[in-house]
Amino acid sequence: MRREIIRTDQAPKAIGTYSQAVKSGSTVYLSGQIPLHPETMQLVQGGIEAEIRRVFENLLAVAKAAGGSLDDVVKLNVFLTDLGHFPTVNQIMAEYFSEPYPARAAIGVAALPKEADVEMDAILRLAG
Repeated sequence: MRREIIRTDQAPKAIGTYSQAVKSGSTVYLSGQIPLHPETMQLVQGGIEAEIRRVFENLLAVAKAAGGSLDDVVKLNVFLTDLGHFPTVNQIMAEYFSEPYPARAAIGVAALPKEADVEMDAILRLAG
């Protein structure tokens, strides 16, 4: 099956050897997003809430570029340097998702790129 590379200026550019997303058939694999502002490529300021919101906004931008939305997410992986922030992820996630929620994993990690506190990746299934 043919792979289509998804790119958008509305999300941070890749900071390594990867694509923002890859579409194969009706499935889209979104690479991990950290809380970088797409215009400045700097981490957002304002604490964990601001970081989580920026990550969701980045994922949303890539999903839109692929022809979808966060409603199309079937699997979400959340990486946190402090699992104590998990309730905040749940609270903010409820602003971006509604039932039925995607499958999800939350993983505690020692460190993330650019000293971010949160990273998320996702898999979308597009209608059609």
